[in-house]
Amino acid sequence: MTTKPGVLFVCVKNGGKSQMAGGLMRYLTGDAVTVYTAGTRPGPSLNATSVESLAELGIDISAEHTKPVTADMLAHVGLIVTLGSEAVVDPIPGIEIRNWDTDEPSGRGIEGMERMRLVREDINNRVIALAQELENGTRGQG
Repeated sequence: MTTKPGVLFVCVKNGGKSQMAGGLMRYLTGDAVTVYTAGTRPGPSLNATSVESLAELGIDISAEHTKPVTADMLAHVGLIVTLGSEAVVDPIPGIEIRNWDTDEPSGRGIEGMERMRLVREDINNRVIALAQELENGTRGQG
């Protein structure tokens, strides 16, 4: 019996980057991968521009909400991906932790939807590579 791979995407507020990664992974893999998102310090709501940028691709994450990392999430994942250098998760035995130091266009003066599309494309490229890796059964076994 094969265990379904599980991944937890974590950013600080769980309102933007981790939600985008989760939405993109669900879109790419359907129910083949268990996907969770969380924040180290969850904010009050999703970033509307993040939601809109995924809607442009036909991905609806508007029903999602921000949440902290929980023991239930950790029990079902073999991989945690932190997005950005500010999201830090303490090591957990048996769970691999990777950091994606994602593109931050605001550092180049790019803001608004243009910024979010660039962030989305960076995350999308990383999610595609990870989905292929999970499909090959090399990571994320929970």
